[in-house]
Amino acid sequence: MNETRDLIIGIDFGKKYSQICYYDRKAEEARSLPVKVGSSQYETPTCLCRREEQGDYCVGLEAEYFAREKGGILLENLYEISRSREKVLVSGEQKEPWELLAYFFHGMLKFLGVVEVVRNIRCFTVTTETLDDVQVDNLQKACRKLGLADDRFVLMDHEESFYYYVMTQKLETWNRSVGWYCFNGNEVTFRKMSMNSAVKPVLVTLAEPIKTKLREEPGERDEDFCGFIKETLGKDLYSSIQMNGEGFDQEWAQKSVKILCYQRRKVFYGNNLFAAGACAAGAERFIRHSLKEYRYISNAVVLTNIGMDMRVMGAPAYCPMIEAGANWYECRAYCELILDQTEELVFVVQKVGEEEKKRISMALPGLPKRPERTTRLSVKLQYISREQCQITVRDLGFGEMFPSTGKVWTETTGW
Repeated sequence: MNETRDLIIGIDFGKKYSQICYYDRKAEEARSLPVKVGSSQYETPTCLCRREEQGDYCVGLEAEYFAREKGGILLENLYEISRSREKVLVSGEQKEPWELLAYFFHGMLKFLGVVEVVRNIRCFTVTTETLDDVQVDNLQKACRKLGLADDRFVLMDHEESFYYYVMTQKLETWNRSVGWYCFNGNEVTFRKMSMNSAVKPVLVTLAEPIKTKLREEPGERDEDFCGFIKETLGKDLYSSIQMNGEGFDQEWAQKSVKILCYQRRKVFYGNNLFAAGACAAGAERFIRHSLKEYRYISNAVVLTNIGMDMRVMGAPAYCPMIEAGANWYECRAYCELILDQTEELVFVVQKVGEEEKKRISMALPGLPKRPERTTRLSVKLQYISREQCQITVRDLGFGEMFPSTGKVWTETTGW
């Protein structure tokens, strides 16, 4: 590793296996880290083991060894735990799901072999198959438990990781549509990534998945996949075809490979796609900044702009708080303000594609009675799902003259 400071890290947190990558600044690409010294094994089981004698936790292959040989307590369902709010009993102690996730990530980071890893992390990106509100909450708390500030970690699903993986490759591999085949045993899923260059920024989308099942016998399997390729690719032009997952092998895919490579299409196969994509996302946000003219649109993207009309330095001004185009789990805002001749907050809301701006009020019942301009409030906005934004308002008081009452107002609204 040629970088031990300002680390850009990507972790694919999978149901069965996980991977870790770091960004190599000299090569300008993500590098997978082996999970076993001197090997080319990059996947490690997504599991955690409590070692009773040492009083600590270990992960992956080491976790399986200590559970099997030393009587450690093995947690194999870590992915399911990440999607729950239920506490887990470990060695007589009740542990929160996010605490166990923090132990797992800390163990994964040890593969870097760098002292004080967390202190030297510039961006830590975790990607997983899908993200719901419970998992987002647990993953965010786990990252904070590690000591990472909110602006030092990023969460994303596999679809967004695919976007960053593809878009940070050479231009000739994505200047037209990109096909994506994902294998899972006998099941294969196809998705098409396309761009709308008629608008600025260029909108990048992934089509709905198309699935099929392949037969077991090699010749029949090749025949099935050939038919699926013809059905999904059709006569459209593709810059490249990306493939990942378990179930594909060139030994049985004799005819299939020829069709995939038709018209000199570039075909890539590998199983570090998501970890590398997560790592590339961190590099793009903090170093490269090469995708400013592109915007990935997914089912997790918020399509509403939120702000407030205020007076700044005596002049009226619109203050944006949340801008459309970001994933809901990244949408958060904070500000402090002083009320002036009002006992409520008014938010300016505008949906993408609509010209009309709506003004939505939030009442503050029980607001302390004070002279004008002596009520100072903090306002925090945070999306808890794609459709729901939680607003938290706190009375901060006004110096020693008017101490804070500690009153808090919370409202969840669908904008």
